Amino acid sequence: MKTIVITGSTRGFGLCQAKKFKELGCNVVVSGANEENLAAALEELEGIGPAETNVIAVPCDVTDPEQLRNLWDQAMQAFSAVDIWVNNAGVNSPNRPVCELDEREISFILDVDLKGTVLGSRVAFAGMVQQGFGQIYNVEGYGSNDAMMTGLTMYGTAKRAVTYFTRSLARESQDLTGGRVQVCRLTPGIMITDFITHANGGAAIVELSEKTKRVYNILGDYPETIADYAVPRMLANKKNDADVVWLTRARAFSRFLTAGFRKRDFFA
Repeated sequence: MKTIVITGSTRGFGLCQAKKFKELGCNVVVSGANEENLAAALEELEGIGPAETNVIAVPCDVTDPEQLRNLWDQAMQAFSAVDIWVNNAGVNSPNRPVCELDEREISFILDVDLKGTVLGSRVAFAGMVQQGFGQIYNVEGYGSNDAMMTGLTMYGTAKRAVTYFTRSLARESQDLTGGRVQVCRLTPGIMITDFITHANGGAAIVELSEKTKRVYNILGDYPETIADYAVPRMLANKKNDADVVWLTRARAFSRFLTAGFRKRDFFA
């Protein structure tokens, strides 16, 4: 039975992943900075999956190395090994150009989306080298493919750096472990959650333009749909530097071609 650790898994895509992993027979460690949300996620997950699966909840702020090390230690204490570690925690950027962001907002985005992924990967990688196996998945986002948009520059900067970091760490792992520890990417595309309408960890509202809403209605999906697709492929993957992609170019092209026949309005 595999054990999965997911940062930022008290709601949204992280929670949907946790549900799917547990449904498929895995032990799951959920984590988040908000203890009330963490308790609610734990209660929801306890009723999912085969009876022999287990779930624990560990508070964790991914910008704090000590809390990340505690997350690893608690998972090991409960389950003796960690098979997959998902660096999922992230925050959105306020929909404003960089010149209008204050230093706190810039630091918050970089600390959570980039530094949190780096620190989480470091902790997981060291532990997996010691146990002799494991997989790390880092979640990509807007900007990972060099896409650019006014208002998303800092978020895109962080996610572009996450992609470089993940691929370079995969090469390091190949050199250091021969691929026994696999470092991979998870590319979910556009997810319809409160993440796209809230920034600064939920403290600020993001006003989306009508043009952006039209694109999201064409290309977006609920996180449950993406988790249902991604999680079985993560469990089946055996390759280092793999990329589990939901919104492929072919799928995006098909969505635009059929948009006139597939009327969806996530913002109604």
